Formats: sequence, structure tokens, C-alpha cells
Amino acid sequence: MNNFKYHQPKSLQDASSLMQQHNNNALLFAGGTDALGLIKNNIITPGNLVNLKLIKGLNEIKYTPGKEIKIGALVNLVDIAGHSVIREKFAVLAEAANNIASPQFRNVATIGGNLCQRPRCFYFRGDFHCIRKGGNLCYAAAGENKYHCIVGGDPCYIIHPSDSAVALLALDAKFSIYSDRKLKIVSAWDFFILPSIDPTKENILKPGEILESIIIPEPDNGSKSKYIKFMEREVFDFAVVSVAAVVKKSGGKIVKGRVAFGGVAPKPWQIDILNKSLAGLSTGEEGIAAFSKKFFNDATPLEKNAYKIPLVRNLLKRILIDLTV
Repeated sequence: MNNFKYHQPKSLQDASSLMQQHNNNALLFAGGTDALGLIKNNIITPGNLVNLKLIKGLNEIKYTPGKEIKIGALVNLVDIAGHSVIREKFAVLAEAANNIASPQFRNVATIGGNLCQRPRCFYFRGDFHCIRKGGNLCYAAAGENKYHCIVGGDPCYIIHPSDSAVALLALDAKFSIYSDRKLKIVSAWDFFILPSIDPTKENILKPGEILESIIIPEPDNGSKSKYIKFMEREVFDFAVVSVAAVVKKSGGKIVKGRVAFGGVAPKPWQIDILNKSLAGLSTGEEGIAAFSKKFFNDATPLEKNAYKIPLVRNLLKRILIDLTV
């Protein structure tokens, strides 16, 4: 591990100034479950580590009944998974948080860190100067690509590893970012970026910008939500494919809904036409099965991951049936 200076700012302004001062030679530190691994494995070698833990307010959850819930970026995953209001009204997020890693990790890891973690691609994490590290080649394109993306790739075929991001996209969450001494709000969809925009980054954060909180509008009364994560191992693992959904039904039809996908793209994925088409969909198993087959026809799988297409369609069918039938 390389030597680095350890900073403990007490305000977002001071943390932001430190990050701008040291530009590409600094790393934000929250729970540290990903940051320390990146440093120990020499994937990044920052000269400065900026700890956010002393900044007040970043570890708080504030619920405004009938309107929204605001979750600070430093709230631990275990507290999200066990929060009574989140479990009742934002169940998909509680389920996603509870499916991340092991209990030991969830006790330390933060929601902000989970959203901003780096890809788990073994070429990026290994001794390869890939395109995400500033090289010219994505080794997964013609290499071991069983776990890589089937949509949104080129020139880099990573998948985004965050479970919570998928749930937040389904919940139509907004992200509050500290930038230039003020807060700006962006949608969960716009926070993450595709490799075609910048193959070295996963999100829109610029030097000095810090994810401050997540704001989630309260779902309509009568809505139900769920998170399904398919893993290769029964013990904690990253999702091969995951699906999050928030659905409201009336009688035998869906009134409105939002679905998001993980494990299929370099960012948490949504399909606009799918979400628009949910309104009016009959809740019978046969109709949902036919509906689920309509999507991912434009997927461009690599040599070893075409199995993800039927898998994601079946998970979509399963989650809609679980929420409506």
C-alpha cells in the first residue's frame, strides 16, 4: 500500500476544497470497504485520503410523511435494511440493502459508498491496463465476459455492481450533490454514466463534488415493491442479474409501475417504454409472461453472457407476478 496523507474535514466545504486542491491525487473515504481494497491492490494510488465521517448530518435519515425520505450518504447499509419506515414504505430499498455483501460489511459500508463503488471486473481489478484505467482496450470484449454487460457497453463492458442503485432507480430517487458550495439535485438515472460518455468513470461527480444524500419520493398509497437478486452462490455475492420494481395495481390491472435492472449494463438500467407500458397491463400470469418477452431484443451479448437475456426476462416476469398476482 502506498503512503498517503489522512485528512478529517468537519464540513462538506472543507472536504470539497481538499479534493479540489489535490485533484486526481485524492480519494474520498466513507465506510472504506471498497476504498481500502482499491488502495491495497494498487488499482489506485492516492496521495491523500479524505475521511467524511466527522461531517455532521451525513449519517441521518429524515422522513417527511406523505412526501419523501432523505438518507444521508454516510448512513450504513445495516441501518437502511432495518429502518422501520424504509421497510414499510420503501421495501425494495431495504431488501436491496439487506442483500449486499455480509452482515460485517453492511455494518460498516455506507449507502454513498455503495453507489460510488468501482466495478468488480477482474480485468479492472487485476494487473491489466484496461480502458477504465486509461488504456486503449477492454480485455473483456474478447476475453472472460460471463459476468459483463449485454446492453450499454462499448468501449467498456463492465456492469455496475451496486444493489442499492437498482432499487433507487426503481423508486425514482434523486441524488443531492455538494458542488461549488451549494447542493444540486440530479435523478438516479442521470447520476450514473455509460462508457460512451467516459470509459474511466461510473458517475457524473467532478473533482470537489461529493454525494450528500439520497431523496426518495414516497410511493403512492397501495404501491408494493420488491428486489430480486440472482447470484451464483448462496452466500453473499454480487448480482449476476437483479431486478427492482415498484408497482401499484387496481383490480386486475397495473395502474403504474417502475422497473430497474442490475447486472445487465454499465449503469443501473431502465427501459422507458417498459415502464410506460406497465400502466394498464393485466395482472394475470399469462399476460405478464408475454409482456416480459418483449424486452431486451436489442441486447448485444458477448461470447459468454447471452444467458443473461432469458434470465433477466424471467426475473422480470417473476417480480411482476410476485407483486400483482
